Amino acid sequence: MRFPFRFSSLFVAFAVTMSANAHATDDSTDAGFVEGSRLNLNARNYYMNRNRLQQTDDNIEWGQGFLGVFESGYTTGTVGFGIDAHAMLGLKLDGGGGTDNSSILPVSDGNGKAPESFSTAGGTLKMRAFDTELKAGDLFLANPVIAGGETRLLPQTFRGASLTNHSVDGVMIEGGQASFTKPYNQSGHTRIGTSYGSLPFGEDSQHLTWAGVAWNGLPGLSSSLYAAELKDIWNQYYYDLDYVYALNNLISLNPGLHIYHTQDTGDALLGNIDNNTWSLHFTVGLGNHSVTAAYQRVNGNTPFDYISQGDSIFLDNSQQYSDFNGPNERSWKLKYAYDFVGLGLPGLTSAVSYSRGKLDLTKVDPESPGYSAWYSVDGKNAKHWERDIDLKYVVQSGQAKDLALRLQWATNRGGNGYGALDQDTDEYRVIIDYPINVF
Repeated sequence: MRFPFRFSSLFVAFAVTMSANAHATDDSTDAGFVEGSRLNLNARNYYMNRNRLQQTDDNIEWGQGFLGVFESGYTTGTVGFGIDAHAMLGLKLDGGGGTDNSSILPVSDGNGKAPESFSTAGGTLKMRAFDTELKAGDLFLANPVIAGGETRLLPQTFRGASLTNHSVDGVMIEGGQASFTKPYNQSGHTRIGTSYGSLPFGEDSQHLTWAGVAWNGLPGLSSSLYAAELKDIWNQYYYDLDYVYALNNLISLNPGLHIYHTQDTGDALLGNIDNNTWSLHFTVGLGNHSVTAAYQRVNGNTPFDYISQGDSIFLDNSQQYSDFNGPNERSWKLKYAYDFVGLGLPGLTSAVSYSRGKLDLTKVDPESPGYSAWYSVDGKNAKHWERDIDLKYVVQSGQAKDLALRLQWATNRGGNGYGALDQDTDEYRVIIDYPINVF
């Protein structure tokens, strides 16, 4: 099933909505450019060890990252102006001699060793009128169709423009276009690619355009609807619905649904794509305990794909190592989480989960320009499983308040032809974050 999508028409409607709601409030009483400014710093120490059991060398890297983000307030008046700026620095503490390429540090320069450091800086011009905000420059983005990766040493950013509107209580409307991305383990910018597809040599998508609306107008109920075009690669549509119902002060129920539809568009640089992927979850909370059951399906002969290094995969079975998003994959997950505040240890949380998936790789087009590597003649009933353990502690008071230590373990094993895609892997991560609110 195919859905026509014209972004020019959508943005006309988006602009009309902005104009119609523009009279709602007056920002002339805002704090001001200087008074509303803030500066936040974060020091992140990150160790990752990927032990691929079929290889003789592990992928081991250790780095220290620094991120500073400045956000000004807005000049006073009906239309306010401001600037944002950020700077990032990553330092190699260990990684090389055949042990690099875990994705923490830049890819080695050919001698088996990652560079000693990498850095970047960027700025954003912003304007606000009533409840509408326009930004242009280097952006931190987080929505279901374009979200910068936050799970490595430094965050991913995008270069482009975005619009956001909050005129209606409980409703957020946004849209924009990004032409370049700064990957989380590089200094420079590149065109926006995809996580699982292989673009033909010399080919790139020129930009990603998106628009969406998020709603949380009723207690416990939220929903969002998004659409995006990665030029000459795909149109992607997303919908979710989530509800939290408290039976009493002790017990809560949380059902939820996530749906993506992806189809090729324009020059179709990755070939034919017609993919419907969805997941369902149901969580029962009992005091400081919670148990989640999730089911996920990929309907299509290509994997569910999303932008390279991004976090724009809002699916329940996307785990630490695997996304369980292969062609025709069916997967389920059980997860148990506990907050140790119940034992008098506030700030300490834990989670353990087990996920299992089954794929049919024989239906993949072996001539696909983007996804032929997923084809496996032995993969009719390919399968894999993953076990994840997550332990996190956040300091609650004192000089080290908000310092966070996180330990993560993942084990992924496959069979029945799954080895054509990936190797059996054990992965360990140690992450220390020290955020500082300067002003």
